Amino acid sequence: MEARTDTRAPQPTRLADYRPPDWRIETAEFDFDLGEEKTHVRARLAIRRDHDGPVRPLVLNGQELKTLSLAVDGRALGDGDYLVTGDSLTIAAPPDEFTLESLVEIHPEANTALEGLYKSGGNFCTQCEAEGFRRITWFLDRPDVMATYRTAITADKGRYPVLLSNGNLVESEDLADGRHRAVWADPWPKPAYLFALVAGDLTVHEDAYVTGSGREVACRIYVERGNEDRCAWAMQALKNAMRWDEEVFGLEYDLDIYMIVAVGDFNMGAMENKGLNVFNDKFVLARPDTATDADYEFIESVIAHEYFHNWTGNRVTCRDWFQLSLKEGLTVFRDQQFSADMRSAAVKRIGDVRMLRARQFPEDAGPLAHPIRPDSYIEINNFYTATVYEKGAEVVRMIHTLLGPAGFRKGLDLYFQRHDGQAVTCEDFVAAMAAATGVDLNRFGRWYGQAGTPKLTAAGRYDAAAGIYELTLSQSCPPTPGQEKKEPVHMPVAVGLVDGAGHDMPLRLVGEGRADAPSTRVLELKEPVQTFRFAGITERPTPSILRGFSAPVIVEQALSEEDRLHLMAHDSDPFNRWQAAQDIALDLLLRMVGAVQRGTEAPADAAFVAALGRTLADQTMEPAFVAELLALPGEDVIADRMEVMDVEAVHVARKALVRSVAEGLREPLMEAYRRHLENSADPTDTTAGGRRALKNRALAYLMETGEREIVDLCLRQYEEAATMTDSIAALTQMAHRDSPHRRRALADFRQKWAGDKLVLDKWFAVQASSPRADTLARVRALMRDSAFTTHNPNKVRALIGTFSANNPLRFHADDGSGYEFLADRVLELDPINPHVAARLLTPMGRWRRFDEARQALMKAQLQRILDHEGLSRDSFEIASKSLG
Repeated sequence: MEARTDTRAPQPTRLADYRPPDWRIETAEFDFDLGEEKTHVRARLAIRRDHDGPVRPLVLNGQELKTLSLAVDGRALGDGDYLVTGDSLTIAAPPDEFTLESLVEIHPEANTALEGLYKSGGNFCTQCEAEGFRRITWFLDRPDVMATYRTAITADKGRYPVLLSNGNLVESEDLADGRHRAVWADPWPKPAYLFALVAGDLTVHEDAYVTGSGREVACRIYVERGNEDRCAWAMQALKNAMRWDEEVFGLEYDLDIYMIVAVGDFNMGAMENKGLNVFNDKFVLARPDTATDADYEFIESVIAHEYFHNWTGNRVTCRDWFQLSLKEGLTVFRDQQFSADMRSAAVKRIGDVRMLRARQFPEDAGPLAHPIRPDSYIEINNFYTATVYEKGAEVVRMIHTLLGPAGFRKGLDLYFQRHDGQAVTCEDFVAAMAAATGVDLNRFGRWYGQAGTPKLTAAGRYDAAAGIYELTLSQSCPPTPGQEKKEPVHMPVAVGLVDGAGHDMPLRLVGEGRADAPSTRVLELKEPVQTFRFAGITERPTPSILRGFSAPVIVEQALSEEDRLHLMAHDSDPFNRWQAAQDIALDLLLRMVGAVQRGTEAPADAAFVAALGRTLADQTMEPAFVAELLALPGEDVIADRMEVMDVEAVHVARKALVRSVAEGLREPLMEAYRRHLENSADPTDTTAGGRRALKNRALAYLMETGEREIVDLCLRQYEEAATMTDSIAALTQMAHRDSPHRRRALADFRQKWAGDKLVLDKWFAVQASSPRADTLARVRALMRDSAFTTHNPNKVRALIGTFSANNPLRFHADDGSGYEFLADRVLELDPINPHVAARLLTPMGRWRRFDEARQALMKAQLQRILDHEGLSRDSFEIASKSLG
């Protein structure tokens, strides 16, 4: 089955075709007249020619604009003076420098795509990244055109008492007709994608931060009325991030005010608009009874991420959208480092890698594989991906590993010194790192241009007579769409050697004279194969490869289960200790899957269950880390290791192992549950959060026994829960099985939180992720619930997205009902919000990994979507690439 190739197919934008802008906008002045049925936008742009040679036409971007007037240097333009074609306005031969004045009419109240200026909950707000500003007025909507902005907003004061935009407030006045006006000025040049405007009936949570240089910055979080008591954690996270960025990177905030606005309808997590961040309210609002420990962690991370963009994204931005990872990968790395410093670094690293493997590795292995700097795109919104963000962060982390913290800081300092106020490329970032430290990063640049997840193979040989351990590392990368041949990359590989007593051995390379040999060495693998020889090794060691997950690769090495159990018990690197447990469990689960497929039974490994028991008994480790060590690989991770995915066999095998652990460790699990029962209800107390994580991990195992005592214990936790963490953990266990308390608990939760849209999103997601046979029918019924709407991205993601992306057993039902359901939803959503519709399609892009019958069913639904008349560019790109 082939994708359509007719002339209506959208054409790609290519990196190779990039050309600097012919024209630049120096200053931009806007006057917004906000109305209920229409909004008028008056723009005054100071434009100059930016090239020598013949005068090229000025081509401005615009979408769904009604042009009321145009003037050049005060002279009104007639119909023959300009040409509007599709989404562009062309003026053939303007002066070298001139002022363009325009007046357009737009309709934010009808803007369901949530791009540009739109209304959410009765409030006006904007989302301009990547190319939303063209829905507001005619402009050079590209990131390498940076201007200073002055924005005036006029609106009815009763309905919209709060008027906000970028920068600092410079004027405000009440008008005679019950309206009012505010003027904001941003002194820092920025591209149009960083523009923001908010107008509404909002309340504010205020605080202040004093910078290292002694300036006081007003910090304000604007929310809908009634949410005032859910802002304290977001404010604290903001101030923590501001302090951390000064202490770690010497970066101080540069305006008099920093504002955050939380809105209910938002396509993304948040947006870093200069001085005025617009957030999806799920990443701002939190109280212990409404938000889980994970929610608090995400809020802290996202608040920090958008704040860190003030320098890595705003002060220095990307030249073109192919360089998106320049700002996103770098800023994700920075927010990961911040969160690691605020919380458990070990648990944070495990969580980051788990997400990378669950989201990005499959992307790299499928038809949508692309480098962190792609070569082409049809719709840029489709490249806000795990590859650009999470793999991009891992690439920055590798530079940090190669240079060390001090070297990385020197490189970042030079980067800002060279490029402050500029729109630059990934090469500019790497060049600054290399120039500041003298480290050769030429080959490292291949990480930016090559797709796919490299494989790292490690093989060791011990020479007892010579006391030498020889470690041979080799690298390879499988072909990806458009890239058959891959070149070796510059890969930092952190290694350790563990002796029989569980201690790290000093690592001194043969011929190296240093006496202070470290216990962890970062080996630089640059060639397809390299061998490293360590001297003074007095016994056969157990190698600990890729400590801290020092490179985003798949590791292949021949370790026995005995070796892995040794690492699980003793490795000083917490990540590899966790990895050893995962590897043992994964090998065991794959054997059990094979047994299920053959109709036989593979018993659980007694040694592994015993190792988990020792982990439970070890009270020297932080509870959050113990909870991670006890977590088995997910069904998606297991299936990903199979040549042909078998979701039913994977589910049966994993459930059998969980039950074996629960029955074999019933008393230790109960003891761990009781030991962590009494706890602080404060989600900002990370120690208490770790205790809850371990308690709820124990509960999840115990529920597999089906014992009435445990079932009733789960209900009691739900009824007595002081935090949303404990409430939703218990509800999930009841909702995912035939618990006698299931219906009662779900109904109680729905009634209790009827007025809280964010909490009800959890209720939707819990049911959509259930492995019960009736889940799809339940999802269909929930779409008719009064709290659900396809116009809200959070609702769509919670219900439809959770079912298709996080419930492999039921989504991949052998009758194809899950695929038909998803295709119906995509076609329903595409005319409403193409961005959200396209994102839903991702799970069907992996059809090649399934049996022939499922392949045919998925391909048929993808083709049905592709053949739909009027399909958006967003959905067309994902569907066509998925079909290949």
